[in-house]
Amino acid sequence: MHTPTTPASLVSPASSPSIDLVTVGFHALSDPLRMKVLGLLREQELCVCELCDFIGVSQSKLSFHLKTLKEAALVRTRQEGRWIYYSLNLPQFVALEQYLAEYRRFSQMLPARPCDG
Repeated sequence: MHTPTTPASLVSPASSPSIDLVTVGFHALSDPLRMKVLGLLREQELCVCELCDFIGVSQSKLSFHLKTLKEAALVRTRQEGRWIYYSLNLPQFVALEQYLAEYRRFSQMLPARPCDG
């Protein structure tokens, strides 16, 4: 019986962030509302009330999505008085991009070995 092997470089490239942070990052990118938030933050830093107005959602709904983005390290916060401002955490986007680039670097497909059986 043939046991498939996966090159370690494809599972967890040495130059990549931890697999948990990558997984959380891509999960955070999988929601349309969170993508809208990130799109708005591409332009400028915004507070929660501005994000709510632009997107048209309640603050409680948006807070859940902002928490997800923050846990994925895709956004950072800055407090000024009683307001919290959100902005993109560009180094994390670079880390996700580099993770994907590793697949391109190792994309040469080897032919499958015949299965015993």
